[in-house]
Amino acid sequence: MAHAQLQQELEESKVEIHRLREWMSLGTPTVHTDLSLISLVPRWSGSESTNPLEEFISTLEASARIERWEPKDTLEIAALKLEGSA
Repeated sequence: MAHAQLQQELEESKVEIHRLREWMSLGTPTVHTDLSLISLVPRWSGSESTNPLEEFISTLEASARIERWEPKDTLEIAALKLEGSA
């Protein structure tokens, strides 16, 4: 009885290994970063007429956390949102 169960598990494992090998042979799937919240990050110029720096950083960090941006993506987005002498 135990031998038959082990044989069945072995066959199931072989099928799963074969399926995984086929999946891996298709190549590495492309991962796309969701950047849909970029529009929520305000532009910041450092002048008195713009939003405070704290609001800029807070919005940037919240968007990055929600969308799970990589730190390098967050820095690049921050740089793109800076204006003028900022």
